[in-house]
Amino acid sequence: MIRVTLAAMLLAIAMAALAGPADYVFLPGVTYGEREIDLKMGSWKHPTDGNLSAGSIGFGYGVTQRWFTEVYRKYEHRGGEGTRLDAWEWENKFQLTEPGQYPVDIGFIVELERPQDRSEGYEALLGPLFQTEFGKVQLNANVLFGRHLHASTEQHTGLGYQWQIKYRLMPEFEFGAQAFGEVGRVGHWDPSNEQSHRIGPAVFGKVARGGRHAVRYNAAWLVGATENSPHHTLRAQVEYEF
Repeated sequence: MIRVTLAAMLLAIAMAALAGPADYVFLPGVTYGEREIDLKMGSWKHPTDGNLSAGSIGFGYGVTQRWFTEVYRKYEHRGGEGTRLDAWEWENKFQLTEPGQYPVDIGFIVELERPQDRSEGYEALLGPLFQTEFGKVQLNANVLFGRHLHASTEQHTGLGYQWQIKYRLMPEFEFGAQAFGEVGRVGHWDPSNEQSHRIGPAVFGKVARGGRHAVRYNAAWLVGATENSPHHTLRAQVEYEF
């Protein structure tokens, strides 16, 4: 298992992703047989790129006890322009450890995206996912690598991260914080003022509907921490599980 994880992490050094306002924090767990309809949305105001809104709708399935796969149709809306189809995305999550087996639960994410703009080639993202708990407090931290493949311009591998902390007050309502960031190329980080870092308060919850049916949600209000970060980001995710 350790050998497989290390090999996957080394492979990740050849890939990485560009963040968007609808990004969400990946969790390492997988539920076998679970199906879900997933709706994500977000909007931000970027100092150089202007206003951008994005959203996606996807369908996912827990194929095995270790593998969950999902397909998304992604949309984008820029200020002064109409809403357009932005890309198709295939997301695959792998659970590498049993929950509670070790102090830290570990998973792995692999995403492949086909943008509508063919000059962008393909986008690949992958990286390890980590989760631990202290009483009612849950911590998640992910390291992500991404890259455009077969694009018309020269590309480099980028390095990003996600983390969140939440207090499990009750299943229907939990609260905490989320953060997303990109530091630049692997092995050659951008100057601190050119990096992108967003952080802010978040809410979470799960409303059971009987049997395997449930509605999960999470949302966050993020504030940019550097000159090159979006000033404000509002993001949300709603999942219907069955």
